[in-house]
Amino acid sequence: MIEQRVALARVATVIALILLAPVSAAPQGQKTSTAPANWTAPKTPWGHPDLQGIYSNSTIVPLERPADQSKAELSDAEVDARVQQYKETLWGKRAGDTGFYNDFWWEWGKDVKRTSLIVDPPDGKLPPMTPEGEKRRAAEVEHRRTHAFEDPEVFPLGERCVNFGIPRVTAGYNSYIQIVQSPGYIMIMSEMAHDARIIPLDGRPHLDSRIRVWNGDSRAHWDGDTLVIDTTNFSPKSDFMGSHDNLDLTEKLTRVGPDILNCAFTVNDPTMWTAPWTAMIPLKLKNEAIYEYACHEGNDAIPNMLRGHRYEERQLAGTKSQQK
Repeated sequence: MIEQRVALARVATVIALILLAPVSAAPQGQKTSTAPANWTAPKTPWGHPDLQGIYSNSTIVPLERPADQSKAELSDAEVDARVQQYKETLWGKRAGDTGFYNDFWWEWGKDVKRTSLIVDPPDGKLPPMTPEGEKRRAAEVEHRRTHAFEDPEVFPLGERCVNFGIPRVTAGYNSYIQIVQSPGYIMIMSEMAHDARIIPLDGRPHLDSRIRVWNGDSRAHWDGDTLVIDTTNFSPKSDFMGSHDNLDLTEKLTRVGPDILNCAFTVNDPTMWTAPWTAMIPLKLKNEAIYEYACHEGNDAIPNMLRGHRYEERQLAGTKSQQK
């Protein structure tokens, strides 16, 4: 009991040190991801590149390059057409789709000329899935389709307000990420469910492979001005595009301008894809705050969906009884 209290006290101390670390006042308003000629990346008082701040990962660039695109970037006219098409989808122009009433709350993101977030392979496409990955993913999709409302455990993790996972590839809302630094740790908090990753920088090894965590076990180091984060030990119940406990994630964060932090991440799961793949999202520095994200779907919506399914089961049982 004493050991547990000591451990908790150490954790609380670490969190307090991280949260009290000074946050740099980076300039605002720079519109390009290319730094001005006279711009120098800021440093923390202890000499590390200063990545601190609140960023948005909103983007309308798809993860994969669309089938009708063969080039890496769009022309200005094609960008205008993409934005217009996206607005029409948001506003519910399709029959029967309520959509949004306007795009006031929506951010288009940076580098919208790109045709895919994936930068490797160069064709902007996901590598083929392995036979094992295809079989497992198909079985998971079929299980959710045929047993969707039978048991709370079948509902996706986000729908149950349990976990929204990493990396956050796209975001339609609650898209902010906060970074806070101290000499020995970096904290990355996602606005979605306010998940906070406290990542050591002291070269310690990963946790024992038997210890599995929703967002994995992260370790970081500096490679010049780039922060490199390696994350393993994901829970078997975690889910990133069909990848679970075999996921090995490498994130690289580089400050490339006053208001842009490039976030490149490499996904490696040899049981899911035939090769690793890499995507890059330019994070936009925001002069704003993160407010509490309160997820209530699991409290309200799921019980009603379960009740509805129980009703359907009773109706089906009654129909079968009459047929006999």
